[in-house]
Amino acid sequence: MDNLAGFTAFVQAAELRSFVAAGRVLGISASAVGKSIARLEERLGVRLFHRSTRSIALTSEGTVFLERCRRILGEIEAAEQELSSSKSAPQGRLRVSLPLVGSLLNPVLAAFARAYPLVELDLDFSDRRVDVIEEGYDAVVRAGESADSRLMSRQLGQFQLQLVAAPAYLAQHGTPALPADLARHTCLLYKFPSSGKVEAWPLPEWPALHAAGLPTVLNCNNVDTLLHFAESGLGIAALPDFAVRAALASGRLQPVLDTHRRHDGAFRILWPSSRHLTPKLRAFIDFLATHVFPES
Repeated sequence: MDNLAGFTAFVQAAELRSFVAAGRVLGISASAVGKSIARLEERLGVRLFHRSTRSIALTSEGTVFLERCRRILGEIEAAEQELSSSKSAPQGRLRVSLPLVGSLLNPVLAAFARAYPLVELDLDFSDRRVDVIEEGYDAVVRAGESADSRLMSRQLGQFQLQLVAAPAYLAQHGTPALPADLARHTCLLYKFPSSGKVEAWPLPEWPALHAAGLPTVLNCNNVDTLLHFAESGLGIAALPDFAVRAALASGRLQPVLDTHRRHDGAFRILWPSSRHLTPKLRAFIDFLATHVFPES
């Protein structure tokens, strides 16, 4: 801030050719203007003005520096005007990282775009762990908690993992009555792209079952693909309740081991810690919190 004050004092003095006149414009004394410019010259290691008892004149270095300072202060003024004008209507580019759950988020994102046409959505769908600040994201949506103290967060809603299978699969292979019965069934597994680890199924017996090895025909990192395989009768899958709600209601899928599962998860939106949110980010956070899980 002291540097900025020195730039401002220098530009005023250079344009008015007077420390007294510059001080009058800035609301400070001529002596304060002179001291501010002297500190700036000391930092730069050059003289910016030729001084006499009656006048000041720019040095050759001061002439070059004046053009740079004008551009700097002009950019700051333009940025302030841009932020001020953005208060009335959210606008500008919004860069967001989102999980691979299109069936949940796509309708909400489209509704946001209709509601805020001046906001340009720059969306990256990935389940990898991103560094929100280092990679320049305005926000990310992820399942679970974050231990990053640089981020603020807001819960969007809760979900549960459900074990499901198609009626045709269960008619052919039988319906598991106990978790141990899964050893005789084909399993469709979700694999986290960041770690390559398989997502645990919501069963207390899961660690032992997985360690023993389960018959598997699919490992993938896409919920929609797992859903399609399950509906096609290719095995049992563990999927979030929002992804299978329509298929269960229509009878395309049936619940499996429902009384044995134990799971609660949550989606959160996270963004860099800040005392003041930009209007576009505030609108996005509020919109997702209201519309992703409207019943919660």
